[in-house]
Amino acid sequence: MEHVRDLSLLPKAHLHLHFTGSMRPATLLELADKYGVHLPEALTGGEPPKLRATDERGWFRFQRLYDMARSCLREPEDIRRLVREAAEEDIRDGSGWLEIQVDPTSYAPRLGGLIPALEVILDAVDGAARETGLGMRVLVAANRMKHPLDARTLARLAVRYADRGIVGFGLSNDERRGMARDFDRAFAIAREGGLLAAPHGGELTGPASVRDCLDDLHAARIGHGVRAAEDPRLLRKLAERQITCEVCPASNVALGVYEKPADVPLRTLFDAGVPMALGADDPLLFGSRLAAQYELARRYHGFTDEELAELARQSVRGSAAPDDVRAKLLAGVDDWLAQPPGA
Repeated sequence: MEHVRDLSLLPKAHLHLHFTGSMRPATLLELADKYGVHLPEALTGGEPPKLRATDERGWFRFQRLYDMARSCLREPEDIRRLVREAAEEDIRDGSGWLEIQVDPTSYAPRLGGLIPALEVILDAVDGAARETGLGMRVLVAANRMKHPLDARTLARLAVRYADRGIVGFGLSNDERRGMARDFDRAFAIAREGGLLAAPHGGELTGPASVRDCLDDLHAARIGHGVRAAEDPRLLRKLAERQITCEVCPASNVALGVYEKPADVPLRTLFDAGVPMALGADDPLLFGSRLAAQYELARRYHGFTDEELAELARQSVRGSAAPDDVRAKLLAGVDDWLAQPPGA
C-alpha cells in the first residue's frame, strides 16, 4: 500500500447528517433496553441493514427502522447524549463544523410539544459545541410527507430561533411525494428570515427534482443532488451558481440509488465544477461516518490527496460557518496537504 495522508486528519465540514441517524449503534441498544423497546433484528445485528429504497416498499422499510430508532429518544438527557456523541464522532473524523439536520415535530410528542422539543435540541447542540469544541449548528427540516402548512409553521419557528443556532431550512423524506413548489411559501419565510435553503433533491428521483429545488425553492444547497449528473445543462447551472450538493456516497449505495460505490457520480460532479460537501446522512443505518466518504472517493474514484483537499474546502465554503471558523479550517486543509504522505 502506498503511503497516503490520513483522511481522518483532513479538516472538513459536515453538512448532511440527520439527527436520529447520527446515533451510535451501541447507544441505540442501550436506550432500547432502558425503555423496553423491542428493536427489529435489522437494528441489532451489528451489520447495517439491507435497504433498497428505490421502490416504495424499500423506502417504507427504511422509514420504519428510522422511526423505531427515534422512538428510543424520549428524555432531554437522551437528546443531549445523542448530540454529544455525534460531535465526538465528527471530531474523530476531522470535522471542524457540523450542521445537524432535524425535524423537531417528530420529537415533540415525547418532549412536551414543538417549542420545548426545539429548545431541548438547541440547548443540547450548544452544550455539545462548548464541551467538545466542535462548531455546531442546526438545520431545521420540514417533512414533505406532511402538509405544506406544517412546513410554514416550522419555517416561522426556525426563523424565530435563528439566533439560537439555526442556520438553515431543509425538506426531507421521500422526494417522490409532494411537489417542491408546494413548499415554496415555507422556503420564502425561511430565506427572508436569513436561513439557508437546503432541500433534499436528486436522490430517489432524477434531475428534474434538483431543478425544482433551484427554481421553486431557490435552494442555496441541495441535499444529495447526485442525479444532476444525468443532465449536462443542469450540471452547468449548478457549477455557474456554485450550488453545493451534499453528496452521501455510502447512503446512495445502501439505498440502491447506485449499485456500487464506483457508480456514484463523484467524478462527474467534480469535473463539472459542481461544489460538493460529502456527508454521512444516517450512519446508524448505513454503517459509515464522515471520513469513510472521503475514503470512498479515494478508493473507488481515484481522487488524489489534492482533490480530496479540494473536496474538504468545498464542504467548508458551502457551510454556514462564520468567517473565522472557515479561515481556520481552510488553513488546516493546506497544512494537511503540506505534510508528506505517510508522515
